[in-house]
Amino acid sequence: MTGTTTRDTGVEGVEGGVGLTALLVAASRAIETHRHDALARDVYAEHFVRAAPASAGWPVRPHQVADGDANPLWGRFARYFGLRTRVLDDFVLRSVRKGGARQVVLLGAGLDTRAYRLDWPPGCVVHEIDREGVLAFKQRVLDGLSAVPKAERVALAVDLRDDWVTALADAGFDATAPSVWLAEGLLFYLPPVAETFLIDTVDRLSAPGSALAFEVKLERDLLEYRDSPLYTSTHQQIGIDLLDLFDLGQRPDSAGDLVAKGWSTAVHTPFDFTRYHGRGPLPEDNDALAGNRWVFADKPRP
Repeated sequence: MTGTTTRDTGVEGVEGGVGLTALLVAASRAIETHRHDALARDVYAEHFVRAAPASAGWPVRPHQVADGDANPLWGRFARYFGLRTRVLDDFVLRSVRKGGARQVVLLGAGLDTRAYRLDWPPGCVVHEIDREGVLAFKQRVLDGLSAVPKAERVALAVDLRDDWVTALADAGFDATAPSVWLAEGLLFYLPPVAETFLIDTVDRLSAPGSALAFEVKLERDLLEYRDSPLYTSTHQQIGIDLLDLFDLGQRPDSAGDLVAKGWSTAVHTPFDFTRYHGRGPLPEDNDALAGNRWVFADKPRP
């Protein structure tokens, strides 16, 4: 989940609506960072959590969660976000190192700190697209830490409902060169038509050799999981009703659409990577993660 909103919540920054989920992910990354068997580390994450009044009392260390991994929110769900962070870190680095792309676009970047955390090859540019309030909050926290990015970072304060394509081009993005795109926890907040438009736009802007990763939910009816431990604990413990934020319309087949456009795709469950890494969530009854899929796509060179 990211800081980008697709509904008019009336709240800027990270203090409400979908923006608040950026803090949920940051807290999860902070907890993961301090696990003895951490899959990913983000030393900035806990500072975002502490800097926002809405999340200042949330846990950022494993020992602050009294029931540990048995807690559906700060145990299992937080582990999920830690796993997702690691998998997408690996995807991005593999794409720039082996694929040769040097421009990366984070759609709905939220509190993503990959520009600061990852060891980038020379010449990489990381474009972060999100609303002004989200990016301003992030910048204030990072400036307070004297954080220095490890790649050229370009923050684009534009809502994905507006003309982000022009903003990206004006910032130097080159549609004739390979690029890496990341939509981490974004699409299920979008109306189906907006998801289709976004995927079509990424295809149009992607030269051969480009790569894309995104997350989708395949449930026919998300409300079937209304009483799942993951959703109920998130609502009860921190007041976020995820199902009220998700768009409940029938989702498009974005992976299939990319295949039709000539991309090669691989679709995985998060549990595939739990088994690969030996850490992370596994399936359970009434599982709100059952329909989650992580899609990885490559646009072949001629």
